[in-house]
Amino acid sequence: MKIIPAIDLMGGRCVQLVGGQAKTKKDFGDPVERAIEWVRMGFEILHVIDLDATLELGDNTKSVTDIREAVDVPIEFGGGIRTVGKAKEMLVNLGEKDRIIVGTLAVADYPGFSSLKKLSKYKNQIIVSVDSKDGYVAVKGWQEKSRLKASELMKSCEDRVWGFLYTNVDVEGQMKGINAKTVEEVVSATKKPVIVSGGITTKDDIFACKKTGAWGAVLGKALYEKKIKIEEIL
Repeated sequence: MKIIPAIDLMGGRCVQLVGGQAKTKKDFGDPVERAIEWVRMGFEILHVIDLDATLELGDNTKSVTDIREAVDVPIEFGGGIRTVGKAKEMLVNLGEKDRIIVGTLAVADYPGFSSLKKLSKYKNQIIVSVDSKDGYVAVKGWQEKSRLKASELMKSCEDRVWGFLYTNVDVEGQMKGINAKTVEEVVSATKKPVIVSGGITTKDDIFACKKTGAWGAVLGKALYEKKIKIEEIL
């Protein structure tokens, strides 16, 4: 299982939020320096999210391209990719080894997925974000809850994407651990790779994710606040 550090962007800085709420922001410095640091420590993939774009507060494209130029490991990037045009723009700004994460774009087109059809040539570079809030898929930076179950979304579009990013919004950033049963249910719902995010607080949470068969796990606040020792997980 891949261990993937999160670099969340807001105002050109690397930050961490609780439950996607801007008022809970904690600043963790320059994002390019953070990216270089994580790669130097041995991480092989970076999870980069433009929170400003997600919350429609701004844009951090320059920071994303600066990170891309500074490191040589793959990047999975998401945040505010809500049109086919934006998706193609970011795929060009990144590289063939990188992937983009789309959520609202996929849910808005359910069940036909017309946007994913238009991006079919990039199928192996697309991750669909499955953000679960009270058991239902949340969109637009977790500010709106749809009537769609995570498993329904995944089964409907799995043939059009590389894999999925599953985030339990109810535990995101709270440092209270994961709901292993829920993660297992989500991983079992698809034949494609699933990356787990949200609530991972200890190395036991990481091992629990691995036990479910998850392809990867994203670490945010637990890494930044040194709740998890890097030498114990890499």
